[in-house]
Amino acid sequence: MAFVQIKDGEFTSTIYGLIKDAKYAEAVRVLQHQLQFTPTSRAGLSLLAYCFFYTQEFVGAAECYEKLIELYPDNEEYRLYYAQTLYNAFLFPEAMSAVTQIEGSHHVGSVVKLQAAIKYREDDLQNAKILVEQCPSDDHDTEVNLACLEYKEGNFTAALDRFTAAINLQGYHPDLAYSVALCHYQQKQYSQALKFIAEIIDRGIKDHPELGVGMVTEGMEVRSVGNTLALHETALIEAFNLKAAIEYNLKNYDAAIEALTDMPPRSEEELDPVTLHNQALMNIDKQPSDGFAKMQFLLSQNPFPPETFPNLLLLYCKYEYYDLTADVLAENAHLTYKYLTQYLYDFLDAVITQQTSPDDAFMKFDVIATQQTDELRKLTKRVQEARQSHDDEGVKRTVDAYDEALERYLPVLMGQAKIYWDLTEYGQVEKIFRKSVEFSSEHDMWKLNVAHTLFMQESKFKEAAGFYEPIVKKNFDRILDISAIVLANLCVCYIMTNQNEEAEELMRKVEKEEERVSYDDPDRKSFHLCIINLVIGTLYCSKGNYEFGISRVIKAMEPHQKKLGTDTWFYAKRCLLSTIENLAKHMVVVRDSVLQECLQFLEQCETFGKNIKTTVDGPLLDDQSQTGKNTVTYEARLLRALMFQVMHY
Repeated sequence: MAFVQIKDGEFTSTIYGLIKDAKYAEAVRVLQHQLQFTPTSRAGLSLLAYCFFYTQEFVGAAECYEKLIELYPDNEEYRLYYAQTLYNAFLFPEAMSAVTQIEGSHHVGSVVKLQAAIKYREDDLQNAKILVEQCPSDDHDTEVNLACLEYKEGNFTAALDRFTAAINLQGYHPDLAYSVALCHYQQKQYSQALKFIAEIIDRGIKDHPELGVGMVTEGMEVRSVGNTLALHETALIEAFNLKAAIEYNLKNYDAAIEALTDMPPRSEEELDPVTLHNQALMNIDKQPSDGFAKMQFLLSQNPFPPETFPNLLLLYCKYEYYDLTADVLAENAHLTYKYLTQYLYDFLDAVITQQTSPDDAFMKFDVIATQQTDELRKLTKRVQEARQSHDDEGVKRTVDAYDEALERYLPVLMGQAKIYWDLTEYGQVEKIFRKSVEFSSEHDMWKLNVAHTLFMQESKFKEAAGFYEPIVKKNFDRILDISAIVLANLCVCYIMTNQNEEAEELMRKVEKEEERVSYDDPDRKSFHLCIINLVIGTLYCSKGNYEFGISRVIKAMEPHQKKLGTDTWFYAKRCLLSTIENLAKHMVVVRDSVLQECLQFLEQCETFGKNIKTTVDGPLLDDQSQTGKNTVTYEARLLRALMFQVMHY
């Protein structure tokens, strides 16, 4: 539909009608069209700036006010609004320059507040505090600004007291409630934080049903609500992001993702940096390529969440993109000093060094480990002292600090262990873990890696089972949440120590749970029992009992349309290749009926493996393998040809 020029009276009533209905984006389009005909219209520019501000398009608002200042240089309000929009657009030097040009005495209070806010965002806390203290003590904003300064300096208890006082003074405001929740979050008082978050969400749903809270999670198709000032004032986006962070820290990952989808719907280009970061982080396992793209995009923006830089580097390391990690560090030295702690920088340096010089990396890890163990011993002593003096708050605070130090120590320990693990020197790995018993013996990550290390030595199955069992028992009622390889290794440990009944009981539990899941969701693939049987079959093949081992492998893959996958095919083909190799060397004899069973199995794999890849590239790489050959169908056909050759040799 084409625009027509609107007469002044009609123009004003139309725009005010759209603003009254909160249709700011539509008002912007109408105003921009009208200003093509009257580019110096004071009312048009003022209304356009107003609508831009309400849609949080602050750069557009600033351009409007800049034009108004040119037209009306004596109007100090335009200068103030111009400075405010520059501040909201994160153009702090420009905002400070603009605010210093405001000379009217009746704007002094607003000018000082804006200057303080700019200094605060530039991390110049000393000058920000000086400016805030110039404001009247009975001004409600003064208490809030002092609370923000306390928060930024890490004085979360003092900040909490001031924010609470501000609520008592001013009454309920969503942004203040969010600030209180944030203080509780920083002190790991998650239940108190969630209480305030729940109130923000409940009020937001009640007062603004048009924002569509929770509709995306319920599977409803809804339009974007846009970045309106009404949405901003509800603090709903901030509340849902904080809720997601709490659930993520508590390892309730599904609840964290749900919190993100519960927030009012917006298109991806409308998302704020914090939401974009959290979406990338919390969906990284399911959508790694998308997650990396979002993180890389954020790093090019100003501003971006401070966590973006360290998280991107750690995710590169997780997916073994060590060259990219080194490149990002080298290209962003200014960010390195601002956003990385000394510990994290040293850790990343050691991880990168490991790729070219394992010995040097081990020494670097050792230096960090020594620092962390010293810190852990100091904190242990402080906990004992706090308990002796009956300082419950001190005990809690010190225990939290101990847990944080332990979380820093464990990745360093695992980094050292991985150096020897890659060399298959499992005895050395075990020695490294034994040195850390003092601090790590109760940590699940430590127990799991010790179990794997003992298992790989093939002579310590009983000891390995002793470490696997507590992990399995802890999650026995949710057994499919346990990694399939943990269950498979524990079954092997039982078999190798003549505890077949325990192995069968564990497998029955897994089978029963998979049947329940299949009943609830017939299309869902479950690989736990399959992988357990594949590992057991591999065990028998490795011991020379190919007939029983191969039969177990083939049985594990039934029905093929549900059990055939990249991982399961990997285990199955290893056993088949080993069988073919030993038959060719005349080292084993296998009955013809078993060989026919193998051929039939490979035919089934050909049928159902057309769309199943045998290797998966990393999230940042294009598919480098040849499409036709990177399928189960191709490899199954090749193995069948080899099997025929061996049978007729």
